[in-house]
Formats: sequence, structure tokens, C-alpha cells
Amino acid sequence: MATASDTVKLGTPLPKFRLRSVDGKPYADESFKDAKALVVMFICNHCPYVQAVEDRIIALARDYKSKGAQVIGICSNDPTDYPDDAPPRLLERWRAKNYGFPYLVDESQDVARAFSAVCTPDIFVYGPDRKLVYRGRIDDSPRDASKVTKHELRDAIDAVLAGTQPKAEQVPSMGCSIKWKKTA
Repeated sequence: MATASDTVKLGTPLPKFRLRSVDGKPYADESFKDAKALVVMFICNHCPYVQAVEDRIIALARDYKSKGAQVIGICSNDPTDYPDDAPPRLLERWRAKNYGFPYLVDESQDVARAFSAVCTPDIFVYGPDRKLVYRGRIDDSPRDASKVTKHELRDAIDAVLAGTQPKAEQVPSMGCSIKWKKTA
């Protein structure tokens, strides 16, 4: 079932986090302190919405790395019912697709809750002061890259890198709901 990302108020500070990447390296929010723009994407392997934009995400991360923007992916899904989202499978896909950016595992799901993430992909862009400046979709064609006419995420990153604010009107991302752990 498709879910739209909730609205988090622009200007909200970057939540503190400390997670391991799929290849076992430790990362924290301060690991990216030198980036002019920090793009945090909640993604996973199994979601068809993420699969449809995965190559665009990888290209975006490569295009902006040398410009001062850092992309990170976080998987917060409970892999119990979605084994493709288990860390070994995440690592496999990260290597096969040569992501080129850290892909972190949020096993406790505390980081997703701290960000108020609700779907995959769910995208947050923070400026150099680590305040939220963009929470929206990648572009206007989530299913078909050939039909993209608006590059909202790229426009938001360009604005941050130019020292300006992204447009205030932002279209929420849409995707599969985060697969929360079942409570007894």
C-alpha cells in the first residue's frame, strides 16, 4: 500500500544518529559535518517505488559528491516479513549496484522514528546548518525516468549548494510504508 511522507516542519534540526553501514562501518550524524548539503533517504530493497528510482538515486549521489553534497541511505524495515531487506541482502545489492554512498541499517527503527520517516523512499535534505530545507519527492515521475519533467530533489540540492533556500512548495514523496516491527 502506497503511503505519502508526512510533513516535517522545515527548519527542524537533523536528528542525532549512530548506525552501522551494510559493510559494517560505523557512521553518525557528525560523520557528514563537512558536507554542504546532507541528503538522507530512507530506502530498502523490496519496495517497487525505490526500485523504480534506484538508478536515479545512485546517479544523483555520484553527480553531487564532488560538489559538496553527501547522500546516505537508511533501511529501517523489519526484515522478518521482507527478507530482501535483511542486512546481508542490502549489502549484496549495495555492492552489485555500486551505490557509492553509505547505506545504513536502522535495526531498532529508532532513527526512522526520530526523522518521522514513514515510507520508502522518504527523503530529507539538510543545509550546512543541518536544518531541514527539503522533504519531498525525487522528481515528478516516480515510475518512469523517461517522463521526468521536474527534478525537485536536484533543484533543492542546487539551491542549498548555491546558498539559497529550496522552494517552499514541496510535493511529498510516495512509496511503500516502512515495515515496522510487530508489537505484542
